[in-house]
Amino acid sequence: MAGHVTFDSRDMAKGNELGQLPEWDLSDLYPAPDAPELTADIERLTKEAQDFAARYQGKLADLSAPEMLACIQAYERIDITAGRIMSFAGLRYYQNTTDAERAKLMGDLQGRITDITTPLVFFSLEFNRIPDETYEAVFAAADGPARYKPVFDRMRAMRPHQLSDELEQFLHDNSVVGAAAWNRLFDETTAALEFEVDGERMGMESTLNLLTEHDRAKRETAAHALAKVFGDNVKLFARIHNTLAKEKAIEDKWRKMPTPQYGRHLSNHVEPEVVEALRDAVTRAYPRLSHRYYALKARWLGLDKLQVWDRNAPLPTEAPRTIGWDEARSTVLDAYAGFSPRLAELAEPFFDKGWIDAGVKPGKAPGAFAHPTVTTVHPYVMLNYLGKPRDVMTLAHELGHGVHQRLAADQGELLASTPLTLAETASVFGEMLTFRALLAKTTDPAQKKTLLAGKVEDMINTVVRQIAFYDFECKLHAARAEGELTPDDINALWMSVQAESLGPVFEFMPGYETFWTYVPHFVHSPFYVYAYAFGDGLVNALYAAYEDGLPDFQGKYFEMLSAGGSKHHKELLAPFGLDASDPAFWDKGLSMIEGFIDELEALE
Repeated sequence: MAGHVTFDSRDMAKGNELGQLPEWDLSDLYPAPDAPELTADIERLTKEAQDFAARYQGKLADLSAPEMLACIQAYERIDITAGRIMSFAGLRYYQNTTDAERAKLMGDLQGRITDITTPLVFFSLEFNRIPDETYEAVFAAADGPARYKPVFDRMRAMRPHQLSDELEQFLHDNSVVGAAAWNRLFDETTAALEFEVDGERMGMESTLNLLTEHDRAKRETAAHALAKVFGDNVKLFARIHNTLAKEKAIEDKWRKMPTPQYGRHLSNHVEPEVVEALRDAVTRAYPRLSHRYYALKARWLGLDKLQVWDRNAPLPTEAPRTIGWDEARSTVLDAYAGFSPRLAELAEPFFDKGWIDAGVKPGKAPGAFAHPTVTTVHPYVMLNYLGKPRDVMTLAHELGHGVHQRLAADQGELLASTPLTLAETASVFGEMLTFRALLAKTTDPAQKKTLLAGKVEDMINTVVRQIAFYDFECKLHAARAEGELTPDDINALWMSVQAESLGPVFEFMPGYETFWTYVPHFVHSPFYVYAYAFGDGLVNALYAAYEDGLPDFQGKYFEMLSAGGSKHHKELLAPFGLDASDPAFWDKGLSMIEGFIDELEALE
């Protein structure tokens, strides 16, 4: 594998044309990799973890309410220090995954933290063995840890799936050479892939970006370049997926998980039937959403059949436009302020304080994310900003996450993190606000159509595509249970969901069957993908309540975000008169997408 990435020179030029793109200032975590503060934190963490185990191991069931509160707070402090160290190493690594020194620091610290925290493995295991009546009494006491109860209720949901202390410790120690190692292999492989487009060598992010170009020949060339490299590497990606799916199946068997998806539902704090209701509602809606929209798009593009390189193509009427960084910033902040000045105030520091890393750079991880780091610092947002209208939406999306993480931080480390099902709420809502603000300002019918079509495509990518991804994973894990899968086996599973979700207007080029290889979620977070569809459906229903003029919507919205992981989705949605376990709830969200497609047909 090449240790370097040849960089697309056009990205450099692009960077200049976009204005001054911000870079991370990670000094809020640590001033440098060799900073004495980092060394001191590692030493303190080692001592605190040992002291914690010496003080509490074997004694959890006998603690009084105030002692239990002190114990949980000590555990939370350890969690913060470990999280701070790993956030620093991880973010530095994502800035340049091909830099050997950064990769080594991340690997070394991952190993160190795993070793240091091994004495803490007892905590959740022993905690889950506390008898119910003792647990309820301690958590009900006025001077006890009552506010932490949602965290431990979620933890105790794992009780039926818990292994012996010795086995849990083995899994903890072994994780560094298990899934984590395969994850790293995947990340380093994808970061180092090179694609030849018209005689120019490019990284994956830049090549994928060409699929949204106006020039159809360029899109086609990029699609073939992607297919060629994915095909050349398909054996390695098949090995990674085979190994991870088998490792998961072994652990699931020992933990007595009824299905491969069950662990994800548990950690998401969502009932399997709610996810099934979502999945069924979306697959039923394929003909009304994606099939119908793509048939329209084929007509606009003057084509009988769409190829995969036409899926994200701009409309012929769309004027190619590059949006500079300053304009992107004001577009999103103005839209946020239009909803509530407080929302814009919460987003502002990301731009001014080095909390965003925006430019496309050699070796930088592809995609975009908001990393919450720890509740005592602040989130960091990563983008690969190339000035496309879609990149502005990505900025609105990731800032939504960042604002959500800032608001939830007041809950403290253990209660701040939101279950995945609600984790996409603020991000998708932020996108919707930005989209609506842009739409309201647009008077030109052609521009209006472009904006609406872009939004529908994003929603189809978020809802239809992600549920198709979820079905692909379900099929992959079920097939792996029957034995080793060849690359052809996995390719066939991928094509079965693609044809069903995209509809009859699509033709699939040879090579498209390998496009499952680059999707990081399948590797990093099995079955995560339905969270996007969950978030989109939930936000569509929320937005409808906002548009209908629900009293004090803003106040309720901030309260929901500030709750972090302290409440169940039922409790959080009740003030808005919504309930995700009601099958009609999902249809309400999907009908918003349908409404946008109606508007597009009316503009014809």
